[in-house]
Amino acid sequence: MIHRYGLIVVIAVAFLLAQQGTALAQSAPEVAVKRLPFVSPIFGDNMVLQRGKMNTIWGWSEPGDRVRVEIAGKGASGVAGADRRWQVKIRLPGAGGPYTLKIKGLQTVELHNVLVGDVWLCGGQSNMQVGLNAARNGEEEVKAANYPEIRYFSVAPRAAYHHTDIPEGIWTVVSPETADRVSAVAYYFARKVQHEIHIPIGLVVDALGGTPAEAWTSAEALGALKDFDIPLAELARLAAAGAPEYGNYVMHWYDRYDLGLKRNWAAPDLDDSTWKAVAIPGGFSELGVPDTPALVWFRRDIVLPDPVPEGHALVFLGSIERMDTVYINGKQVGASAWVENPRVYVIPDGVLKPGGNVVAIRVLKTQPQGGFLGKAEELHLLLGDKTSIPLAGRWKGQLSVDCRPPQPLPIANENWPVMPTVLYEGMLAPIAPLSITGALWYQGEQNSERGFQYRRILPVMIADWRRLFGQGDFPFYIVSLPAFRQRSETPADDTWAETRESQALTAARVRNSCLAVTIDTGDPDNIHPKDKLPVGERLAFCALARHYGKKAPYSGPTLASVKRLPDSIRLCFGHTDGGLVAKGGTLGEFEIAGADHKWYWADAHIKGKTVVVSSPSVPNPKEVRYAWQSNPMATLFNGAGLPAAPFRTDTWTGMTEAHRPY
Repeated sequence: MIHRYGLIVVIAVAFLLAQQGTALAQSAPEVAVKRLPFVSPIFGDNMVLQRGKMNTIWGWSEPGDRVRVEIAGKGASGVAGADRRWQVKIRLPGAGGPYTLKIKGLQTVELHNVLVGDVWLCGGQSNMQVGLNAARNGEEEVKAANYPEIRYFSVAPRAAYHHTDIPEGIWTVVSPETADRVSAVAYYFARKVQHEIHIPIGLVVDALGGTPAEAWTSAEALGALKDFDIPLAELARLAAAGAPEYGNYVMHWYDRYDLGLKRNWAAPDLDDSTWKAVAIPGGFSELGVPDTPALVWFRRDIVLPDPVPEGHALVFLGSIERMDTVYINGKQVGASAWVENPRVYVIPDGVLKPGGNVVAIRVLKTQPQGGFLGKAEELHLLLGDKTSIPLAGRWKGQLSVDCRPPQPLPIANENWPVMPTVLYEGMLAPIAPLSITGALWYQGEQNSERGFQYRRILPVMIADWRRLFGQGDFPFYIVSLPAFRQRSETPADDTWAETRESQALTAARVRNSCLAVTIDTGDPDNIHPKDKLPVGERLAFCALARHYGKKAPYSGPTLASVKRLPDSIRLCFGHTDGGLVAKGGTLGEFEIAGADHKWYWADAHIKGKTVVVSSPSVPNPKEVRYAWQSNPMATLFNGAGLPAAPFRTDTWTGMTEAHRPY
């Protein structure tokens, strides 16, 4: 996918398709118990174990089985309990290796090429997940990635409505043959740390595109906030009913209300002779729902040449509000709920056939002007030889659900895991209590419409993770969101600015936390910016200075104090290593306001460790904001080349403070 949100869509669709198969496997707990492995899959060949701590190793065997773990002459034993779980705490040799880890009980397992070093848990959504091959100069970076002492384990996506035990994934040594799949941010972090510390680094990448922080937090922790009582109650209802573990609300809503799903309106042999003729783009007026929420199915026959050209075929549908699901010859080929994302779906091999083919599209429209938003020429099917088959024009349509009251709409429309707790249970809990050094966190985009609330969710999530792993207040380093969307030419409130503020407040208030500011990076047209190197390295600066004891700058200028003068405001900064710097020669993006709360662009000048801000439009200034928009012209740096984080001096109500989705 090449446009904003595209990678999230691909990941989400693949995840949902995978979930269709895994949900049934979870419906029979007694079967799952029999399949519990002797050693948890989080341990394997090529892994890195945490130095300097007692390491917990675990797995499952027959109750009463005594299991012994040995490495480099050190050993410890444990006994499998009634729940079949055995657990051993063992002290490891010093950093280095390779070692062989031997585990002996009723079964015997040897794990080879094991290193001892530092293990970092790398969490978040798609920007933490994006592989090195998708980063800037990705092809060259992958070819040069020969780091045998950096290893990674990517936790496979899974949503769960209950506690789960088994993570999926394998430990992989970073090499030119494997580096394309490692998280780019995590890789750049590890490369920088290892260059300075010279020990093995293990990366456990536990991230999934489009997911909110509450999905990675336990029900117990979220319950104290009271903000998620409604979705938690719905989750409990679905879990009690043994519902498929989609991890989102819209798929359950389809299962309950979609007549087309129940009658298989995607089937190529469906008799649609009674359906109405409609025109796409459009199609809703003819079915009596031009301006109201509705779920509608559309079908069309297309004729393809014999043979069908070889190569990847793609479906292009333009942007759609709110969610679409696309079937060809009865096979689902794509689905998305990202309104801004022009739909581009890869058609799997074997789906298209010579001659007649049936395309079916299910569209959930929630806004009066929703549905197909693109131009007619955007809708087409592109064959492997670049032949374009137009898809705009005459279709057949059928109303599945009239969503006007009292018909309920889903709690939320995303078709990837967004429910509270489902990734905590499915992807995080199964790897605990793995011994780790700390955690890196790159997330916030999905929570940005609730940016103010994020200052409550994120600290709760951090405390929850620390409780789960049981290793004290381990380091937790947060990526401040980079630039995104088109720049506003006038001062305005902004959801991403408020989310960045919540990230900064969390890093300042939560013990052993640190903020990696990336406001000088990003892409206005792509939520997945390619420039991952500064993100990873600034996280590494946090680790090197805050955890490893290196005397090096790790933060850009931070606001220390505010002095309000008769006609200006003086801002004093800390972390001015080497002095304050106006990158490009001019300070930009300072705003100033009086008691009337009206913001104006301000003149700003560096004076020593301070910045003096004023404007002739505000004779009696009260407050200042800096870089307060999604894509600011942020030019305040320190002499070490690190940018200042966006900030404000006021406490006035922002645009997300009252927003609650439930």
